[in-house]
Amino acid sequence: MEISLRDEAAGTDFVFPVNPEEVRITRGKGFETMNILSYGEFDIATAERVREITFSSFFPARWGDNEIQPAPKEAMHLLTEMMNSKSPVRLMIGNMVNLLVFITVHDTTFKGGEPDDIYFDLTARAWRQPKVHTKAGSAAGGGNSGGGTSRPDLKKTPKAYAVKSGDSLSKIAKLELGDSSKWSAIYDLNKKTIGPNPNLIKPGQKLVMPS
Repeated sequence: MEISLRDEAAGTDFVFPVNPEEVRITRGKGFETMNILSYGEFDIATAERVREITFSSFFPARWGDNEIQPAPKEAMHLLTEMMNSKSPVRLMIGNMVNLLVFITVHDTTFKGGEPDDIYFDLTARAWRQPKVHTKAGSAAGGGNSGGGTSRPDLKKTPKAYAVKSGDSLSKIAKLELGDSSKWSAIYDLNKKTIGPNPNLIKPGQKLVMPS
């Protein structure tokens, strides 16, 4: 079983010289816990969690009488470069695993009796393509289409005033607009309701106030 990493952006391949004794793949179901009063806790299922792949091995300086390439320090630095890369790398484990991953943990151990060999623990997390959903009719789309949600109407609704007994246009202008001289602006907006004489307003009439 061969285990290798491929940095497709840089065109670099790396084959682990010594297979680990075991490879652990962790899968999990995502969930959120909600606490509802008088009923207790409930788990709400969400999407699948990101898979994690972990294994441990070592980079030997020599194998029998032959030197191993790349050398342990070079191999360690190469793994570190792949871990720090902002792009995912492809992890291949025999014919069982072939997927893009981020290397998230790369621990190194040096042992006293084997000063030239480098032991390591590696953790990789499966990479997922981010999906961004946009609403129809967004500013970038230039309008509403395909039955999407229409843009909210930002215009203010004109304020209306119900005429009371004893009211006059100047009195209403003072009360609503803070200036009795603005009675003519009220009259101009409500000529159809009031009629030709601005002094004849009737209780119950609905007058639109100037904005």
